[in-house]
Amino acid sequence: MRHRARTLADMDEASLLALRFRDLELPHGGGMAAVHMRRLYRELGRRGIVFRPHWWYAEEWFSPDGVPGIAVPFYLAHPRLMRLERRFMHQVEGGNSKWLMRILRHEAGHALDTAYGLRWRADWSRVFGRPTQRYPDDYAPRPASHRYVLHLGHWYAQSHPTEDFAETFAVWLQPRARWRRDYAGWPALRKLEFVDALMAEVAGRQPARSTQREVEPVARSACTLARHYRYKVKRYVLEDGRHDRALRRIFSPLAAPRHAPAATFLRQVRPQLERLLVRRARLHPYVVGHALELLTHRCSELHLHLRHDRRRAKREFAGLLQRVVMGILKRNRENYAL
Repeated sequence: MRHRARTLADMDEASLLALRFRDLELPHGGGMAAVHMRRLYRELGRRGIVFRPHWWYAEEWFSPDGVPGIAVPFYLAHPRLMRLERRFMHQVEGGNSKWLMRILRHEAGHALDTAYGLRWRADWSRVFGRPTQRYPDDYAPRPASHRYVLHLGHWYAQSHPTEDFAETFAVWLQPRARWRRDYAGWPALRKLEFVDALMAEVAGRQPARSTQREVEPVARSACTLARHYRYKVKRYVLEDGRHDRALRRIFSPLAAPRHAPAATFLRQVRPQLERLLVRRARLHPYVVGHALELLTHRCSELHLHLRHDRRRAKREFAGLLQRVVMGILKRNRENYAL
């Protein structure tokens, strides 16, 4: 029996997890993803760009090499699926309008690069670097560098020339963007000016590559949602006991009068920690929230309590949280090639 999208809202979790992806019949013309893709098309149109990247539902975000399109996570098709994503991953990547448009503009940069073969131009390579260089298994970001724009977070533009271009394009595409003012005095301004001139050249031109091929669409996947989340959660778990020693240095296993449980304290300061790492340290909000949830749960399991004053505990925990987030990002770089 096949289950149409309109019945998803009424399904219990066990029934939903037992479904295969191809049985979901996700609506391509509706849902959060479809609404925001139309918005992306309007933004491209206002810039005179006739190219419209095709899109399809997949398990994760990506724009494939050689295909000028965008794979969008399946859960953005329906609120019930977004709740399921939050249930297992604690956040929904691209789950609000601002976040979703940031990701789509970045992915559109990759798709447009493919559609017009921009990376093979000599001037493109002079500005962004060699597109053929291998993606690093790891990279050490330089937070103080002004050679790269800041868009999605965790300094992803620094990881590879094609990501640098996609991030720069996304900043350029934003409506009412003030990039000339915001990046005045930065070497990154030269990249933005190059993209501005390049898009003026592209405006009105039909793309050289126009294949509508879909890569790894969920519409053809026999994988169940249960299996998908089993493997996805596994990618983000903390190594057993790896951070226990650090947590015990920050917090105490001994309860003392007026010393709050560490988990309670972390829930109270969570908004401050998220602002610190997402806005100031430019780390990925999806992973920050997930790592914070896991560490808070671990503090509860270890029955830890405040050892120091709240300010010191927050400062020391923020340092640990940043190391944990960077570790997850390095192990799962391909899932953040946004």
